[in-house]
Amino acid sequence: MSAVRTFAALAVLVAVAGCSVQVSGTAQPSGNGFVVKDGTQLRFRPVLQELTPSPPAGAAADRQSADPAAQQAAAAALDCAQGRPDPLAGRDDPALPLVSCDRAKGTKYVLGPAFLSGADVGWVDARLDPQTGRAVIGIRFTAAGTRTWAGWTGGNVGKQVAMVLQSRVLTAPQIQSAITGGETQISGQFTLPEARQLAHDIAGG
Repeated sequence: MSAVRTFAALAVLVAVAGCSVQVSGTAQPSGNGFVVKDGTQLRFRPVLQELTPSPPAGAAADRQSADPAAQQAAAAALDCAQGRPDPLAGRDDPALPLVSCDRAKGTKYVLGPAFLSGADVGWVDARLDPQTGRAVIGIRFTAAGTRTWAGWTGGNVGKQVAMVLQSRVLTAPQIQSAITGGETQISGQFTLPEARQLAHDIAGG
């Protein structure tokens, strides 16, 4: 399995092959933050399956089918090479499943329908955690987003959630506990510049 970032409560950090996320109820946004101006393209989708990278096979298949066999065929056909344009980019239906990939790592995912969007995110920033010295990404949700996030994380501890922009997976952390405070941190094996780039991407560029 590729490096997986995880979400956890403030006092709990659980690394699953490298990445973790925690609630940050007292953290303040740093000067490196990004206000989410247009959240229409950012979507939070549950990860139904993480697939081992494999070469593309055959023609493009239906990447938004609810049929498991069609999903597997779409995953096999999906080319995750960096720099290759995605014909579905920005045109996926948030109400349907999605077969997508993390182009930086080549990891493919079968994702469920979206349950949050960038409209539910108010602020994203990148900073160094003073306790660990590691780079973290802070996400602050709106009031409505906080309620949805709290309910979803509470019911999906141990599962992954993908943040998807323009039909592409930016990151797929694992939930470690219910996150009720409205602020979340993603931490993992990345540098501060990498964290800043991810925060920038989550905020929609």
